[in-house]
Amino acid sequence: MPRQPVGSVWPEDGILEPSEGNSPFAAYVHVPFCTVRCGYCDFNTYTTGFGEGADLATYADSVIREIEFSRGIVDPRPLESVFFGGGTPSLLAPGEIGRILRALDAAFGIAEGAEVTLEANPETLDQEGAQKFASAGINRFSIGMQSAVPHVLRTLDRTHNPENVPRAVAAAKAAGCQVSVDLIYGAPGETLGDWEVSLRQAIGMHPDHISAYSLIIEEGTKMGRELAAGLIASPDGDLDAQKYELADALLGQAGFHWYEISNFSTSDATRSTHNLAYWRDWDWWGYGPGAHSHVAGQRWWNVKHPRAYAGRLLQGVSPGFAGEKLSEEDRRVEAVMLGIRTREGMGGFAPPVVAGLVRDGLLDVFEGERAVLTLKGRLLADLVTRTLLGW
Repeated sequence: MPRQPVGSVWPEDGILEPSEGNSPFAAYVHVPFCTVRCGYCDFNTYTTGFGEGADLATYADSVIREIEFSRGIVDPRPLESVFFGGGTPSLLAPGEIGRILRALDAAFGIAEGAEVTLEANPETLDQEGAQKFASAGINRFSIGMQSAVPHVLRTLDRTHNPENVPRAVAAAKAAGCQVSVDLIYGAPGETLGDWEVSLRQAIGMHPDHISAYSLIIEEGTKMGRELAAGLIASPDGDLDAQKYELADALLGQAGFHWYEISNFSTSDATRSTHNLAYWRDWDWWGYGPGAHSHVAGQRWWNVKHPRAYAGRLLQGVSPGFAGEKLSEEDRRVEAVMLGIRTREGMGGFAPPVVAGLVRDGLLDVFEGERAVLTLKGRLLADLVTRTLLGW
């Protein structure tokens, strides 16, 4: 399990420093429970419960305590997005999801038309369950497909049956919800042909949104240990670039448009508000063990273990572990790192720097100054970002 980031000790009262301005507000609810921990997973997840307030049956009680705690700390404004991530949030009973949403609504209000998303493993979502989640307040599902190819799923330690993915997507649609499908490319042993199979099957289910993420093998994961021991091959950057180019081509032909390097939607209305909240520097509160928050230029993260998280809330103190106050330079750097990844792009850069990146085929310029990544630029986004920042 990766160590927690280092920062200033977070105060037990959780009080934030005063700050001007009210950005749009979003909530992330982390559900740390899974039936199986995937070999590539670097998230704060567990395959067992840890007692009162830290297991599937009673976890919502702890989240609701943190919601009540946050109520007196954040400037009240309606939530534009609520995202249940994990872990496997669809393991929680729909009634428990509903309780959490009612607590958020009572504390802050949930804006009319707000996006309310639940991540779901295909094995845990059938037509009856999707309808119950929708009745509880969910209006969008993010379904973890990852791949349609059995040997790739085995490499990733994904245990779902590929045949259950279209059933889950159909169930979500029948419940009247938007649907996003998540894919991962670059697993050891995955060929370009394997990736094409996954793309075409995802497209054929006609979701509203598809995310295509390049696999990153992190230290501390099962796959990281296998890589260090020479049991699996390192990711092939050139092959991954070919896979991204193929995704861009096939998704574009099918009517999906990129709006962030790894995310494609059928329209502006089906883009992920949850993702946009991060890229546009909104305020958000992350509820749950290990969850990160960002409010008024201040960032902090909760204790990671579910038992410690539940225990602090029972004592009436902040579950925050550590945090930091972002400097103006920190915020500028992060704005560039996140903003340049989006289809809207950014302006305000030195003209000679932009001109050089345009000559290299990495940027296009619109409306006189708005710099937007080209396809080649998306493949080299880190290089473009460093150049724009003068690093």
